Amino acid sequence: MLKNAFIPYKGYYSSPFARWQGSFANENAIKLGAETSRRWFEKKQWDPKTIDYLFLGSTVHQPHGFYGGPWASAMMGADNIPGVLISQACSTSTFSIYQAAIGVETGMYETAYCLMSDRCSNGPHSVWPNPGGPGGQLVSEDWVMDNFNRDPWAGGAMIQTAENVAGEAGITREECDAITLRRYAQYQDALDDDRAFQKRYMFPVELKISKKETITIEADEGVTETNAEGLEKLRPVMPDGVHTFGSQTHPADGQSAVTVTSREKAAELSEDANVSIQVLSYGYARTKKAHMAMAVAPASQMALDGANIKAGDLTAVKTHNPFASNDLYLAKTIGLDVETMNNYGSSLIFGHPQGPTVARLTMEGIEELALKGGGHLLVAGCAAGDTAAAIVLKVG
Repeated sequence: MLKNAFIPYKGYYSSPFARWQGSFANENAIKLGAETSRRWFEKKQWDPKTIDYLFLGSTVHQPHGFYGGPWASAMMGADNIPGVLISQACSTSTFSIYQAAIGVETGMYETAYCLMSDRCSNGPHSVWPNPGGPGGQLVSEDWVMDNFNRDPWAGGAMIQTAENVAGEAGITREECDAITLRRYAQYQDALDDDRAFQKRYMFPVELKISKKETITIEADEGVTETNAEGLEKLRPVMPDGVHTFGSQTHPADGQSAVTVTSREKAAELSEDANVSIQVLSYGYARTKKAHMAMAVAPASQMALDGANIKAGDLTAVKTHNPFASNDLYLAKTIGLDVETMNNYGSSLIFGHPQGPTVARLTMEGIEELALKGGGHLLVAGCAAGDTAAAIVLKVG
């Protein structure tokens, strides 16, 4: 268990998530993330040069990504610090936050900044020479779609892993549709009172359309209106499967950032010094081939054990749930109430830009606990390669 790694209250933000091929589709994710962070620092009147180290979380390669960490830190106003690129598929945020926490805990630096930014839209197309191929033909890969559709180790698309878990656990189409409706209703709660809950952590993105025109994106794009009748009419994505396009997430674009620092510095930077946010523990796991959703349970249990708490001690649970069966399996396996997980939103509904997703879930969980008066938060989710990661925070 960590003792001295804290997140300042409101020392984080998430952009709105834009639909695939939507408003952010033509923006360099690293550049847009850094520019948004620069504006965020200005609004908070924080000096970026007080940051000691940058963790840049990005999973879809962008132009100039070779220089990603130091380039991003310079653009956001911290040209005095280095940065490292972390790319761990859907658990990029989880790993970045915990690595920052370890650095603070060991005294390597006082304040670290985790900037996660990804753009699934207009994904890169890679080519490699194939000297042994007929006529010197190239080997090519669509960075996003080819990897969504085939795991080179397990074989098959990601949705196949969800169907494998659903089949083994006895999860039904009706359960998947029902939990999708529940998650949609929870997301609607975040939109009440002119998006009052989302405005607790969400920061708008400015896009320069031309020399004279700049537009501002303030709210999520691409959330599909969902009801029981509509879900019932959808066909399964795979023959005899339990998931439809309504009960799985959609690719998106977005950014998020989290500051990790010492107890004393967190109190200094927090908007409310009475709210403390401590990073306690981390968990990870890899499950059997082509059963990705199963990995979330042992990763979560490892994080709970590291924090010396049980599932029943949790006040809030947030999950990256690319498929409805993820939450159903996790809840059944470690003893959670599937109905009360993911209050105010989850990636099943608002989309999945890869790197930034779990960071947004983390700040939603923090804000939920701030409203409830504190408690323990578990944030967990699966990641490519039948892996998963989880983190436990204490909000006091």
